[in-house]
Amino acid sequence: MDLHLPMISLNSLSPLIAAGGLNAPELPSLAWFTNSIFVALIVMVGVLLFTRMATRNMKLIPDGKQNFVELVIEFLYNQVEGIVGKHVAPKAFPLLATIFIFVVVANWFGMVPGVGTIGWGQTSGPLTISYMETPLLRPATADLNMTLALAVVFMFVWLWISVAELGVKGTFLHIFGPKGGLKGVLMWALMPIFIFVGLIEVISIVFRPMSLSLRLFGNVYAGETLLATMQGLGATLGFPGWLSAITSVVFPLPFYFLEILIGALQATVFALLCAVYIKLSTSHDDH
Repeated sequence: MDLHLPMISLNSLSPLIAAGGLNAPELPSLAWFTNSIFVALIVMVGVLLFTRMATRNMKLIPDGKQNFVELVIEFLYNQVEGIVGKHVAPKAFPLLATIFIFVVVANWFGMVPGVGTIGWGQTSGPLTISYMETPLLRPATADLNMTLALAVVFMFVWLWISVAELGVKGTFLHIFGPKGGLKGVLMWALMPIFIFVGLIEVISIVFRPMSLSLRLFGNVYAGETLLATMQGLGATLGFPGWLSAITSVVFPLPFYFLEILIGALQATVFALLCAVYIKLSTSHDDH
C-alpha cells in the first residue's frame, strides 16, 4: 500500500519520499530503472570520482583530499581489524568499508535539497495540498530493494570468507560440532543439543539478510516520513499560507540535523553487524 504524505513546494529542505510510498517509481521509458537506482548510481559515481581525484597523484606527505581519504581508510581498517582480527581483516575490509561508505553517503545524499522534491506529475490531495506523483530522485536506502541487495551480497561474501577460512568441513563443524573441546562420552551425549543449536543457528543465518535490510530501510524510511510530516504540519493544522510556508522550513530543521546523525549511525550499525557475523563464523575453537 502506497503511503502519500503532503509536500509543499516552497521548501526543498526535506528529501521527501511522499509520492513514491513504499514503491520506488520507475523513470520514463525504463521499465526497471527506478529513481532510487538512479540515486544509487549518482552516489557510487560520486564516491569513485572523489576517490580517484584524491589518489591520482599520491604524495608521501598527503594533503587535502588524499589526507581525508587516507584518514577514512585507516580508521575503518583499524575498526575492522579490531573486530575480525588481523588474519581475516584483509579479506573482509574491502566489503565492509564499501558498505559503510556507500550507506553513509547514500543516507546523507537523501538530505540534499531537491531529493524527493523535484519531479513531475501533480495531483490534488487533502486540504488542497499537492502531491508529486513521480520524484526524480529518491534516497537509495529508503528503497527496500537496495538494502536487501546489500544484505544478500554481504551474505554471499560472508559465506566465501567463512569457507576460505575454515573450509567446508570446518564451517559445518563450526555450526553443528561440539563446542568447548568436548570429547569422549560426554561429547556424544550432548551431540543432539549441539545439532539442535546448529539448526537454530542456520535459521538465524537465513534471516540475517532480512533483518539487516529491514533495519536500515525502516530507519531511513521512517526518517524521511517524519521530515515530510513535519514539513506539511503547518498546512495540516490550517495555518495561513504565509505561516505555513515558514513552518514548512522551521518545523523539520531539528529533525533534519537529527537525520544526518542517524544516517551515520545506521551505516555504522549495518557495517558493524556484518563484521560481527564474519567474526563469529571465522573464529577457531582455540580462540
